[in-house]
Amino acid sequence: MHTIAIISQKGGAGKTTLAIHLAAAASASGLEALVLDADPQATASSWSHWRELAGIGAPEVIDCGSPALLPRKLSGAAELGAEVAIIDTPPHADIMAREAGKAADLILIPCRPQAFDLDAIKMTAELAKASGKPTFVIWVGGPTRAPVTYREASELVERLGLPVAPAMLTQRAIYHHSTGAGKVAAELEPGGKAAAEAESVWTWARSQVGVHTRKRTTKGKAAA
Repeated sequence: MHTIAIISQKGGAGKTTLAIHLAAAASASGLEALVLDADPQATASSWSHWRELAGIGAPEVIDCGSPALLPRKLSGAAELGAEVAIIDTPPHADIMAREAGKAADLILIPCRPQAFDLDAIKMTAELAKASGKPTFVIWVGGPTRAPVTYREASELVERLGLPVAPAMLTQRAIYHHSTGAGKVAAELEPGGKAAAEAESVWTWARSQVGVHTRKRTTKGKAAA
């Protein structure tokens, strides 16, 4: 099973938006994917509930409120056939971020290309580096067209010793509208710009961890 941890010590960085779009894209590509919701706010779990009410299936969302349970949850999911796990971590939670980093094949740090957000990722960067795992900052919620802003923000991030992902999720209303409907952008607006962004992020992320897509097969539910 390939595991991607999404960590940020700052609240409102777009972790859950990134997590559910990655998992949904993985599922749409034919893989058994899940989101491991480690955030006490349980935003991903709420999205999953709305998704069930709308009659939509995968990806599954599994609750994990304790860092101590994380290895067992991941192991159980893998045993039941999960191929991709996305860990959605809470802000201001060093222990969970560290455990997620240890379990991950890839760490993504979502961030807006803005001064306060960039300053806040310093602590997250240190946590990620301590894991020794491949780590990238990924822009989430920034302007759709601002090359100078992104260039300057990328230079600041690189000074922290972290590379920047070449794909991003920009500030588009469809991300919020789709979440409220229990969907992702590609399901609410197929062929739209947000759908293309999310697919680009997934294509890049899977290349980093060596995930190969295949035709979907029906399997049992992952670990509870």
